Amino acid sequence: MSKTDVFEIFLVATPGLEVPLCAEATEKSFAGTRKVPGGVICRGGWSDVWRANLELRGANKVLVRIGSFPAVHLAQLDKRARKFPWADFLRPDIPVKVEATCRKSRIYHAGAARQRIETAITETLGAQISSESSLRVMLRIEKDLCTFSLDTSGEPLHKRGHKEAVAKAPMRETMAAMFLRECGFDGAEPALDPMCGSGTFVIEAAEIALGLNPGRSRSFAFEQLASFDATGWNAMRSANTRRDTDITFHGSDRNTGAIEASRTNAARAGVDGLIRFQHRAVSDLKAPDGPPGLVIVNPPYGARIGDEKRLRSLYGTLGKTLAQNFRSWRVGILTTTTGLARATRLPLLPPGPVVDHGGTKIRLFRTDPLA
Repeated sequence: MSKTDVFEIFLVATPGLEVPLCAEATEKSFAGTRKVPGGVICRGGWSDVWRANLELRGANKVLVRIGSFPAVHLAQLDKRARKFPWADFLRPDIPVKVEATCRKSRIYHAGAARQRIETAITETLGAQISSESSLRVMLRIEKDLCTFSLDTSGEPLHKRGHKEAVAKAPMRETMAAMFLRECGFDGAEPALDPMCGSGTFVIEAAEIALGLNPGRSRSFAFEQLASFDATGWNAMRSANTRRDTDITFHGSDRNTGAIEASRTNAARAGVDGLIRFQHRAVSDLKAPDGPPGLVIVNPPYGARIGDEKRLRSLYGTLGKTLAQNFRSWRVGILTTTTGLARATRLPLLPPGPVVDHGGTKIRLFRTDPLA
């Protein structure tokens, strides 16, 4: 197998956000995109793998399927794993981590299967096995078919590489980007978050407006693969040019620590010149000068019984302020229940799908431009 091989690439989505990720991958000209539970499948070579990690805002991981064979018992798995062309993908000097899952197969012991693959890699390639390695080889055995994949991302892709200060209950960048997309945001209008926390929504919005690649500040596991071409990768990464925009983005929060964190994060991302952060209560919100845009907010939703009742007044205040002061702006609200969303008394459209936010099920409630 060579660097020009075409692979099946699996883009891991946050459950519930497969549709916008598929739309993003299609927009970015990835070939053969189709939505499946848990992600998006497309096809491409190594340069497409690099580009997916660098450019896609909604993917949590980029996995590459590098080969498969049938096996019905461990001895057969062992024999075929030793014949697999590991040297086409892995380097003998880079440790790897092996993971295995078994489903509906005569090989049912995932631990034993993993050990066979680890032994095959160490004895045929010479690479060490390490549970700490960021380079993962994944074996899935389903209906007696063994499929190998590589995690080409390493750390999850929501870790953009320029956000250190984190506020309470942060929204992951990958989720924030997909919710912005679901609200119709494309970088051509202002965005405002009145409960901005560590600034995730407005920083993502500013990056989109500037055309900045989300992976520009970090490294990836694919840089440790045998197929890696440092010259080609550096050329791809440096080709990203910053667009001009005169749009201003706005974040506010009643917590001064959150505002400080937001400013720090925006500066590290290189977008602080486009964002105004203010220490401000929701009841004091006013629309900024200029054209209307999008208000997007991830308010508290409460984890305990009884919290929702207490939070309704906060949602009511938010809705009243937006209705009075943000005429012609669209609104996107992330929350757990229809009851909380309706407490805003805003003219809500049908809600989006259920999305897993760190174990909490949330949905996007949107409006058309407010009258």
